[in-house]
Amino acid sequence: MRFDPLHYPYPSRRNAHCARRGMVCTTQPLAAQAGLEILKSGGNAIDAAIATAACLSVVEPTSNGIGGDAFALVWTDNRLHGLNASGPSPGGISIEAVKAMGHEAMPRHGFVPVTVPGAVGGWAALSKRFGKLSLAQCLAPAVAYAREGFPLSPTVGKYWGIAFRFFEKYKNDPAFAPWFETFAPQNRAPQAGEMWASPAHAQTLAEIGETQGESFYRGRLAKEIADFSRQHQGFLSLQDLNAYAPAWEEPISVNYRGYTVWEMPPNGQGIVALMALGMLENLPETCHHQIEALKMAFARGMASVTDPAHMPFTTAQLLDEAYLTRLCQAVTETAQAPTLIPPEGSGTVYLATADGDGNMVSFIQSNYMGFGSGIVIPHTGIAMQNRGADFHLDPAHPNALAGNKRCYHTIIPGFLTRDGQALGPFGVMGGYMQPQGHLQVLSHLIDKGLNPQAALDAPRWQWTKGRHILIEPDFPPETAAQLAAQGHEIETAPDTGSFGRGQIILRNPATGVLTGGTEPRADGAIATW
Repeated sequence: MRFDPLHYPYPSRRNAHCARRGMVCTTQPLAAQAGLEILKSGGNAIDAAIATAACLSVVEPTSNGIGGDAFALVWTDNRLHGLNASGPSPGGISIEAVKAMGHEAMPRHGFVPVTVPGAVGGWAALSKRFGKLSLAQCLAPAVAYAREGFPLSPTVGKYWGIAFRFFEKYKNDPAFAPWFETFAPQNRAPQAGEMWASPAHAQTLAEIGETQGESFYRGRLAKEIADFSRQHQGFLSLQDLNAYAPAWEEPISVNYRGYTVWEMPPNGQGIVALMALGMLENLPETCHHQIEALKMAFARGMASVTDPAHMPFTTAQLLDEAYLTRLCQAVTETAQAPTLIPPEGSGTVYLATADGDGNMVSFIQSNYMGFGSGIVIPHTGIAMQNRGADFHLDPAHPNALAGNKRCYHTIIPGFLTRDGQALGPFGVMGGYMQPQGHLQVLSHLIDKGLNPQAALDAPRWQWTKGRHILIEPDFPPETAAQLAAQGHEIETAPDTGSFGRGQIILRNPATGVLTGGTEPRADGAIATW
């Protein structure tokens, strides 16, 4: 059976949602409503995506923030556009400088792993090129929630508490003091259902809107960021911020069972999902073969993906059909540890939006590892990402640390088309789970014919290393037994927290009806019009 967005052959824990004039899907209900509010105020799907993303930086700071990165796939005027709003490393950083500080590997927290934040630049670029409303109008709902406060949703409350307990070890470090002042003002994490506000966050968002993002990179806010970095021996400078601009890039794709699956090119890891899907075109439709294809793709991706200027192989080489066929030939009927076969001659929020005019956006934004670096710029609400933690200190590695370099990036938006027509945006956030989530969700949609909600509800597996596979508590026992018989080391996870959180919107090309699904593993919500 092949996927039809109006055909629901399998039961779901929740029904998929349908609408005609607009839809916003994301992990937090208030953010979804903020996007819908912008649509009803005359904005398009791009404006709604900006509003939702900005609102998520307020209502779900456990996963993203103003100081993070973003990527977007935008369908408008019958064409798909890609935006890379990830920032490079500071110009003055180097392997030698980091090792001189006593580090043998990139640290996860503090100023060392902080890279140039790209999300704000992404919001401004989207607004300038495709938006109907002003950036200030799009950020207004987020400003209101930050200023007036909002009640924490359950998943956000859970991860806020986990983060507070983790960061307590940095409590006496002056560089981390603003994190506690901003996110734990009562010397504890706020609880689910409790009201929380951040007036400084509101002021910053308002300033970003009023200046079209310029203050963040070339104005007052940029100076605040650079000054705090200098005070705490950080590498990020005013010059790094001044020089930043997001990049419009051509999306990359593969064919899967008659559908075209789109991802952003490296430095993102979307190519891992495409390589695995390309292999599965020539492999049986089984869970075992999905896992083995995914391992092969990850092995090559982790050894290749970084800033494209530093990659040992091109995107075209990695997606070459002959190369993917070679990888297929190495797949056996028993589980293997990942094998590196070279070609001839590498905390997050996800949202999807659509409007009644055919515009659709797949958008992802992250500070990485929850709250990111733990560095918050005083009196601004700007929580800085720690994306540089993924750099290597081995100079021979393609993803080796260097100045002004974009690192291997985990966050990836996806998009699905068929015969040149848009079906819609999809994504599954969650670190290295993301290509695995993309593969599984697409298989549920296309191979099994599930509706968007059922595709997201379906239990997932997660490859971690070697032959080790984590499965969700409700994963089918007969499938788990078969995988074990084929040599996979199966472990049932205690909860679903590490299996990603996704959203899907699909449009019926014949009727224009939108069908959406939202993540059951989070406080997911769909706002419809």
